[in-house]
Amino acid sequence: MAKRLNYLGILNKKGLLSLNQVQEAQELAQKTNIKLSQAIKDLGYVTGDQIAEAIAEEHGKRYVDLKDVVIRPSVVELISESIARENCVLPYEEEGDSLVVVVSDPDDVEVFEKLRFILQRPIEAVVSSREAIQEAINQHYGQNVGESADSMIQEMTDTAINFTVVDGEGNDADQAGASSESDAPIVRLCDQIIAEAVQLRASDIHIEPFEDRVRIRYRIDGKLVEREALPKRFQGALISRFKILAKLDIAERRRTQDGRIKLTLGEKELDLRVSVIPSAHGQSIVMRILDKDNIRVSLLQLGFAERDYKRFTQLIQRPNGIILVTGPTGSGKTTTLYAALNELNTPNRKIITAEDPVEYYLPGINQVEIKHQIGLDFAAVIRSMLRQAPNVILVGEMRDLETASMGIQASLTGHLVFSTLHTNDAPSAITRLVDMGVPGYMVASSVIGIMAQRLVRCVCPKCKRPYAPSEAELRAAHITPEMAEKATFMKGKGCVNCNKTGYRGRRAIFELMYMSPKVRELTFKGESTSAIRKLARSEGMHVLFEDGIVKAMKGLTTIEEVVRVARLEDD
Repeated sequence: MAKRLNYLGILNKKGLLSLNQVQEAQELAQKTNIKLSQAIKDLGYVTGDQIAEAIAEEHGKRYVDLKDVVIRPSVVELISESIARENCVLPYEEEGDSLVVVVSDPDDVEVFEKLRFILQRPIEAVVSSREAIQEAINQHYGQNVGESADSMIQEMTDTAINFTVVDGEGNDADQAGASSESDAPIVRLCDQIIAEAVQLRASDIHIEPFEDRVRIRYRIDGKLVEREALPKRFQGALISRFKILAKLDIAERRRTQDGRIKLTLGEKELDLRVSVIPSAHGQSIVMRILDKDNIRVSLLQLGFAERDYKRFTQLIQRPNGIILVTGPTGSGKTTTLYAALNELNTPNRKIITAEDPVEYYLPGINQVEIKHQIGLDFAAVIRSMLRQAPNVILVGEMRDLETASMGIQASLTGHLVFSTLHTNDAPSAITRLVDMGVPGYMVASSVIGIMAQRLVRCVCPKCKRPYAPSEAELRAAHITPEMAEKATFMKGKGCVNCNKTGYRGRRAIFELMYMSPKVRELTFKGESTSAIRKLARSEGMHVLFEDGIVKAMKGLTTIEEVVRVARLEDD
């Protein structure tokens, strides 16, 4: 009997994956500590569905395409939503005494044993991709916080549980009420809010008290999405629970507070950065979800144009100088900087970071968290870290003259320095440093490259369709008829995969300005931002808008989305 091929061999036999591509994926998996199958998908060689089909063939199992499949409610009810989400399984159909479940890993014996123990019946497996299973779970169990919370709210009401007293201003009562054993339903509600936010790929959770309700919103792909509001009477217990998880003082209601929640959800290790501020109707909480998977990316995966990728790779290999990444909050600067540090993180380099706060913990890198209340600010940390003889330094943000001056001194004494600035484009960073009080000649002699970036939403891969932009859209985007003929414009129709938005996920658009001799000369002379921008563009710099339009012409995003986040400067 011939030996059955593994899924890599099957993909290779089908002509979908070469041996060189497998080797490249193995290197990426080892470098970023992810599964090989995930690395293959991240590199874009095959889709999750193609891998799932190959895994099914490897194990002699049936592959099922879950798109547009409707499973009978009586079958769905056989496995609870929490078990389905935790183990990424979906009840599919009944075959005699057996229950057929959809899995992504037929080798996961532990999951099958757990299901057999819970259900007390035989379990058979069919295979689909992990992403397809998660989407089907959302479809069949529901995605709405209100729907998932209704039963818990009803349970709390029916059992007349007294959590915490909410006063006229919506403030919490004492800690004893918040932490009593009778608050199990509110614990499950808070867990469900976090789990759903992660499932929907949200970057932030917003808990906002108002006069008659508590509003819950998620930021998904940069857009706030409102969920079902909760009754006002549960405000105190909800906020107290989140504050307890973040190890904050629940008796303090007048001041702002910051904390962190660390948790594991399925296979994901998550950090939630918690911010609490007092508002007119109680305390408002925003939890930023920091998913470690988001930083396990290589420079190749960031989406650089080929020329920008080569130039940026050359810049980060320089022994000294300052590289600045600019953009507003939430534009992906941290991901880009960490990708660069991951590239440089080798045993023969010492890397130290100063961050406020440390968002992700990187193995092999010395990370220092800024604590202003004890005088541990950026300038003090930089001054001390130079005594540790690092090769590479990351300064979270150049906020003032002292921090900028220390960073420049570090670069001039033989260190490669990464940092961020809040400016609209790359040339503006030079003006920003000069406005801080840094002399132009110091900027010209230390900065080696500046990169601005934004995040644009990607067209949903499941429902994307070719479309022809109107003449007005093409004119606004400066796309000539000749360019349009060679382009592949795509737009999402809207489906379950993208919550009917037509977009799923985000990718960066870049503007990389190389400090050429001529740009240095203008910087030294103190020329205006527009003059520096005009020169940089004449030397080949693509501005944010242009990079976005190139990605729109490839069908990765839309013209409308690029116009929303970037604009073309008139020089």
